[in-house]
Amino acid sequence: MTAAGRNTLLVVDDVPENIDILAGVLGSEYRVTFATNGLDALAAALAQPQPGLILLDVMMPGMDGYEVCRRLKADLRTRDIPVIFLTAQSEVSDEEFGLSLGAVDYLHKPCHPAIVRQRVRIHLELHNQNLALEERVRERTRELEETRVEIVRRLGRAGEYRDNETGFHVIRMSQYCYCLAIAAGIAPQQAELLQLAAPMHDIGKIGIPDRILLKPGKLDEEERKIMQGHVLIGAEIIGDHPSGLLALARSVALTHHERWDGAGYPNGLAGESIPIEGRIAAICDVFDALTCVRIYKPVWTFDAAVDYIVGEAGKAFDPALVALFFDVVPQFAEIRARYADGPCVGEPKG
Repeated sequence: MTAAGRNTLLVVDDVPENIDILAGVLGSEYRVTFATNGLDALAAALAQPQPGLILLDVMMPGMDGYEVCRRLKADLRTRDIPVIFLTAQSEVSDEEFGLSLGAVDYLHKPCHPAIVRQRVRIHLELHNQNLALEERVRERTRELEETRVEIVRRLGRAGEYRDNETGFHVIRMSQYCYCLAIAAGIAPQQAELLQLAAPMHDIGKIGIPDRILLKPGKLDEEERKIMQGHVLIGAEIIGDHPSGLLALARSVALTHHERWDGAGYPNGLAGESIPIEGRIAAICDVFDALTCVRIYKPVWTFDAAVDYIVGEAGKAFDPALVALFFDVVPQFAEIRARYADGPCVGEPKG
C-alpha cells in the first residue's frame, strides 16, 4: 500500500449528514473518501490509492455493513484493510458478531470527535506497523532464500573443482534438468527448484580420495565401490532438511546413479521407485559427461551421446523420459553451445 493509501480513509454510511460529520472530524489529518451503499463501498475499497482504514455503518438498506465486511475479508485484495464499524446498536452480541467477521473495532453513534480521531489513529498505526513488519519479513525471507540458493551453487562448484571436471558442467547439468523437467510436465516452480538443486548432484566426491577421483585409467572393483560411495557422502553432506530445495538436492545426490533396470546404486532402485528428479538427473549427467573430456575418457560427439542415451532407454534410463529427451535435443544443443568450455564443442548433425 502506498503512503497515500495509508493516509486515506473510506467512510461508508447511507446518511450523507453522518459522512459530512466524520469528514469534518477527520479531514484535517486524512484524505476522506465516501460511499453511501454497500456495492459502492466494495468498489471504493479497490480504488487507487486503496484506503488505509474503513469506517463502516452497520445498518444500511440493501447490503448491510456486516455483509460488506464479510465480502471485504473474503477478497485477497481488501482483506487486510482494517474495518471499524459505526453503529447505534449497543448490544454486546452485535459487537461480538462484527468482530468475528474481522472488524478491528466498534464506534457507537453519536461518535465523539476525540474518540473517533484516537481510534482511527491507533488502528492506522497498528496497520501500518503490520505492513512494515510483513515487508521486512518478506525481504528477510528473500535474503535467506537467495543465501540458501547461493550456498547450494557454491557447494556444487566446490564439488566440480574437487573432481577436476569442466567448469560449466554444473551449469549445463542444471539447465538440462530444467529443460527435461518442463518437457515431462513438471510445474515450472518445481522445475526451477530442480535446476537449483542439480549442481549438488556430485558434492559427495569431496569425500573421495584423490588416488581414485583423479585416476586416469579404469577403476578396479575396490576403487569402484569407494567411488560409488560419493552418493551417500553427498546425501550426508546435504542432510535431511525441510527446505524444498535442500530436500530435492539430497534426493538428486542420492539417486542420480540408480538405473531403470535396478542395476544402479546405492540402493538398486528400479523403474518408478526412483524419484523422477533422480531419473531426470541421470540422463542429464550422463549426457554432459559423454560430451566433455574427462580424465578417464575422451570426448564423445554430440550425436554419439544422443544415440547412447536413446539406446539405454529401458535399461539405464526411464524410457518415457528418453523419448522426451529426444524431443528436446535441439534445446540441449543450444545449452551446450551457450555454456561450452573448450573440449565440449562439435556440432550435432542437422
